[in-house]
Amino acid sequence: MSYIIELIFTFFISLSILFILRKWAKKIDLVDKPNARKLHDGAIPLVGGISITVTFLYFLFNNATLLYQVELYALSVLILVFVGVLDDKYDISFKLRFAVQALLSVVVMQVANLHLHTIGNVFGFGNVDLGILGHVITVLAVIGAINAFNMVDGIDGLLGGLSIVTFGGLGFMLLHDGQNKLSYLCLVLVVIILPYILLNLGVFGRKRKIFMGDAGSMVIGFTVIWFLLVASQNGTKPPLRPVTALWLIAVPLIDMAAIMIRRIRRGSSPFKPDREHLHHIFQRLGLNSHYTLCIICLIAILFAAFGIYGEIIGIPEYVMFYLFIICFVIYTLLLSNVWKITTKFRGFKSNSK
Repeated sequence: MSYIIELIFTFFISLSILFILRKWAKKIDLVDKPNARKLHDGAIPLVGGISITVTFLYFLFNNATLLYQVELYALSVLILVFVGVLDDKYDISFKLRFAVQALLSVVVMQVANLHLHTIGNVFGFGNVDLGILGHVITVLAVIGAINAFNMVDGIDGLLGGLSIVTFGGLGFMLLHDGQNKLSYLCLVLVVIILPYILLNLGVFGRKRKIFMGDAGSMVIGFTVIWFLLVASQNGTKPPLRPVTALWLIAVPLIDMAAIMIRRIRRGSSPFKPDREHLHHIFQRLGLNSHYTLCIICLIAILFAAFGIYGEIIGIPEYVMFYLFIICFVIYTLLLSNVWKITTKFRGFKSNSK
């Protein structure tokens, strides 16, 4: 019962902070304004990420023993929030953001000794021990996860929904692995994110609408990677397999990688924003934002559920990895032919009427 009361209390703290911060954001002009890529009405406060961070750090302050190296984690997310707020307000260079993310990755590895030692038997030829290469891959994993969640934030509710899928799936796996503290923290994060989703979707009225901002997407991506690294370091036998992590963040990861490959192939910067993400494709097919949100979250749930299923019943790691690669290749091919597909789909809809 005490846990339920604590979670309810945490929910209302998160909700209260959101209402307080949205007024503060308007005063300092920390808002998202419509432009060619951002098709929304009015200036929307970018405080979702700040609220989630403040609420979670407040919870950790009162439950410091639940998370490994909590002081380092807190310092890291505060730095990310600061950089994210600067980016939201002044649109700083992606090179500076990447530099900060890489530096934090190195600090985490050196101070907390959190890095990938092995990626398991993903190729079918035995365990792949990374050695010194593990440090490089850890940096890439941190940067990749942060920016995968950042790039998927394109329609109302999507980043929050995908975050809940990831933390929900990860929490379930951690509970199955006997890591109850981390599992409970995943549940706490889900509860903290829920108020943001309610305001982001306009449940309390369009005038009270808020956005996550880069601060939030970076903190969420970093927290996912932190939890995954801690789980693999401190788990029981067997710990969470690295390949399972791919399925838990499949939609943001696949969408980011496929988009970046497509941009590079056409000679554009892989970091140049566009309107070719998965949610944009569904909207071009004629689906509204709510249907798009539900479909993408359902896809993410199916990916996560399959990853969890494979982990629990012991499907070989290389089978899970190759299946993931197949999903990625299929998505990339579909994205490369998205204009043809959408044109044919629209023609089919017109002929069926």
